[in-house]
Amino acid sequence: MEKLNFKGLTGHIVTRDVFSYEEDRKQWNRAVKKYPLAIVYCLEEEDIINAIIWARKNKVGIRVRSGGHHYEGYSNGNDVLIIDVSRMNNIMLEEEKGVLTIQGGVRNRELYEATGKAGYPFPGGGCPTVGAVGFTLGGGWGYSARMFGLGCDSLIGAEIIDYKGEKIIVSEVENKELLWALKGTGGGNFGVVTSLTFKLPEKVQNATLINIDCPKLPKEDRVQLFLIYQQLFKTLDNRCNLKMAVYNSKEKGIGVKFTGIFYGTKKEANLAIMPIKEFHCDLCITMKYMSVFKVNEEIQDSHPDYESYKSGGRFVLRDYSREEAEELVSLIEDSAEGSTYAAISLYGLGGKVHEGNKKLSAFAWRDAQFIMGIQSVWEDSMYAQGNRAWTVEKYNVIKKYTKGAFVNFPLAENESYLEDYYRDNKKRLKDLREKYDPYRIFGFEQGL
Repeated sequence: MEKLNFKGLTGHIVTRDVFSYEEDRKQWNRAVKKYPLAIVYCLEEEDIINAIIWARKNKVGIRVRSGGHHYEGYSNGNDVLIIDVSRMNNIMLEEEKGVLTIQGGVRNRELYEATGKAGYPFPGGGCPTVGAVGFTLGGGWGYSARMFGLGCDSLIGAEIIDYKGEKIIVSEVENKELLWALKGTGGGNFGVVTSLTFKLPEKVQNATLINIDCPKLPKEDRVQLFLIYQQLFKTLDNRCNLKMAVYNSKEKGIGVKFTGIFYGTKKEANLAIMPIKEFHCDLCITMKYMSVFKVNEEIQDSHPDYESYKSGGRFVLRDYSREEAEELVSLIEDSAEGSTYAAISLYGLGGKVHEGNKKLSAFAWRDAQFIMGIQSVWEDSMYAQGNRAWTVEKYNVIKKYTKGAFVNFPLAENESYLEDYYRDNKKRLKDLREKYDPYRIFGFEQGL
């Protein structure tokens, strides 16, 4: 490619001849190997505007990055300009108005710290360095979703820099259709989000953190726990949510792990999960009643600083028979060569997610019972190809038992992604894309 003049860009600019480039180009998923032309760390809106104008003038593609957690690395790219908003991370909590406004670079950890220390829970994500904007725009699954709804359900306003470099105000009054679209379409489709405003929930001081681990578990016990979990959610208290992972770990062998939050006391939490506790296998159970901030902090601290992985997620809309459960839990028994961790996971939905008005958000799978994820993690890059192929193979198996796909758990090999992500909302969203970004300045893989 012809050498470009980066004059006109502002902010902190990292080009390929800058020493920090190799580190700055990396995503949280270290399996992503992409080499942008330059990265612009924006410090203010003017930097974003200048980056958009420069990219259009020089006919260079744009990618928008905040936390850098996109599973397939679509917030990065080869020979593109990355507009990185991670340094725009101010948070404004207005208790008298009952609202919270964040800039585009705020991560889950900062968000939980700001709300939790003020006594408010927040329906955010589990991983600390995920960008709160990307989390929200994809719908936003979290351990608090059954109690407070998806992350996007609290969204009441936004500010976006569009393809012309102009600011768009989004609210229930202005550009209301775009507010609907931001609630579940996924990041990067309409422009660069510089701020989001959320309605605060009622204060909740304490909650119970639930951790249950069953390593080295026989297959029959894994199947039985899968069926117990499935049944439990039919009557589970909305104050509780659990993620279940059937895993194959280099360290712990094949087992089952539950992680969850109950917005109540340990006694109440014990009653809620009694069907799991009464199971005969040797369960390692830890339950801690503490501040909501500490609960979320412990969940976040359980995540590594980075990983090399491949994963994808789809939606569960029905119950499974014992035979189907046997096939599903068996998927991780033959993990790929070099895999350090593989899992098939269920992320609980229901509660306030089901109660939310389908017409108020673009999140199209509100009626699902769970999100089903499949993943493989490796350390040595020589095993990357085999682990990727393993994940795609298993993903194609779970397609028989699931519907659609979760935009925040994308898989590059999913050729029907538009229908799978957006269901009946596809046409309306495509029309909005034509209105707000007619030249696809913010086009990217699996974009609208």
